[in-house]
Amino acid sequence: MCLIVPALAASGSAEGGAGFHWLDVPLLRNQNTRWVVLSTALLGVASGIIGSFLLLRKRSLMGDALSHATLPGIGIAFGLMVAMGGEGKWLPGLLLGATISGVIGLLVMLAIQRTTRLRDDVSMGLVLSVFFGLGVAVLGVVQRLPNAAGLEDFIYGKPASIVEADFVMTQWLAAVVAVLAVVLFKEFKLLCFDDGFAASQGWPVLALDILLLGMVTAVTVIGLQSVGLILIIAFLITPPAAARFWTNDLLVMMVLSGVIGGISGWLGSAVSALAPRLPAGAVIVVVAAVIFLLSMFLAPRRGVLGRWLRHRRLRRKIGRQHVLRGAYEILEAGHAVPDNRPFSRRELAEKRTWTSRGLERILRRERRTGHLEMLPGSRLRLTEEGFGEAARITRNHRLWEMYLVTHADIAPSHVDRDADMVEHVLEADLVQRLETALRADGVWVPQPRSPHRI
Repeated sequence: MCLIVPALAASGSAEGGAGFHWLDVPLLRNQNTRWVVLSTALLGVASGIIGSFLLLRKRSLMGDALSHATLPGIGIAFGLMVAMGGEGKWLPGLLLGATISGVIGLLVMLAIQRTTRLRDDVSMGLVLSVFFGLGVAVLGVVQRLPNAAGLEDFIYGKPASIVEADFVMTQWLAAVVAVLAVVLFKEFKLLCFDDGFAASQGWPVLALDILLLGMVTAVTVIGLQSVGLILIIAFLITPPAAARFWTNDLLVMMVLSGVIGGISGWLGSAVSALAPRLPAGAVIVVVAAVIFLLSMFLAPRRGVLGRWLRHRRLRRKIGRQHVLRGAYEILEAGHAVPDNRPFSRRELAEKRTWTSRGLERILRRERRTGHLEMLPGSRLRLTEEGFGEAARITRNHRLWEMYLVTHADIAPSHVDRDADMVEHVLEADLVQRLETALRADGVWVPQPRSPHRI
């Protein structure tokens, strides 16, 4: 039985004859939508899992090359079945032809990569363009045969034609991919991060590489019916790329990528079922792209917004530390013990090339934090808390200067600039280690000094 969602919207539910409701799609209350939505969701899970390894292996475009390499196999399989007196569009036969063609493309890529000095992207580009061109030529020939209409659906995808048998096949594929990813997680992880080290340790790198790419081929072939050979690459790349923004842990990334792929397939096929004029493959990719954009901007550590906020906080921290160190250097100039006396904005401005507006902005912030007091006549004075913080910042700067001079052979005339680039990220444990290293070499370490009160 062919279960076509767009026809369902017009003719009513197959279960009890009740009218079709838009909630039937996302909630799977109608059997006619169950296979389509669940199949694309499971395909998204499998694509996300295997795509994580491809992304870290820097072979994301391998899926694109493999998907295009399946096209001539589809056309040749159709022609052979027609020549043998068959219907021609028998799905298992077409997928078998796509698998054989994809495996041949995979072997050609591996042969080019391992027997020539050409880079990986060259082998992928050659296989993609040559096999796709061959596939278009083959399709141009076989489309003149009887019952050839609809073969182009493998290029763009047509999930509405998914039946229960397709769902079972996709279910088994997702299960196999998930089990292999878990069982061989350590081996695939080593292959992704350092295949040279893996080979030196005796691991079967070539066999692991072929197995990984074979899994990619399987996902690609099964995905032809859902999203098509053009858009399957987005299903393999976008979920892991989105998951990469949220974590540095490969296992967490793999799980997140599978979840994002599943959500993309679920929502994309549901939206396409509700709006039959929207092609499901394109909608699935758009949903995945929206999740990617949200991840790119909103992920706390690696997202654009999080990095901008951290950079902004660092700039403010650097400006604050420059002001406090400049004020401390003014107070200790010509004094054995620095006295916490008032000083002018002009004296502070001479310590560094601030703009007047930028300096005023930093001074207002320091006043709000309780480090500075504003006195009449454009005069400033550090509070007790501000003086202690200024002394600590200045001491850390000089500790780092001494370390660079004694251990890194930096010229004293350049050491202030180099220390100024690092002092803002010195933590308490690193400062303690600097003190220990300098004292071990017999270098005098400056100690914090209390202000002389006037």
